[in-house]
Amino acid sequence: MSDDRSYGEQLADLLDKSQYDLWMQLCECIDGQYEMDRTWGSGGKAWDLEYKYRRGGKTLCALYAKEGCFGFMVILGKDERSRFEEDRASYSEAIRSAYDDAKTFHDGKWIMFEPTDDSQFDDYMRLLAIKRRPNRKQRQ
Repeated sequence: MSDDRSYGEQLADLLDKSQYDLWMQLCECIDGQYEMDRTWGSGGKAWDLEYKYRRGGKTLCALYAKEGCFGFMVILGKDERSRFEEDRASYSEAIRSAYDDAKTFHDGKWIMFEPTDDSQFDDYMRLLAIKRRPNRKQRQ
């Protein structure tokens, strides 16, 4: 999807309004906790767009979009997987199932979620906190 339109326009074309709003809501949650560099790119073979949160050369997470859906990916390294396992029972069944089904590569366990509502957002933020402590002060 390499054309002259902005990534935001391409995203709006790929997702319906409720999906687009959900994407924006998830980004707002992440932005509220983390001061990060954010970059757009192509989504590789399986997705049309990628939106990555990075800082200091390390990726926190990435959102992906394709026609009709979007994904949220968190990669947990070995130590991070141990931390998840210690607290596993406190996560929802959907999170545990996605974790169990995720493929493990040399650099970690690649967990992809395809949100359809915001019910898992608190768990997503807890997964991100395993990777990196939030670095943005909470606004009152």
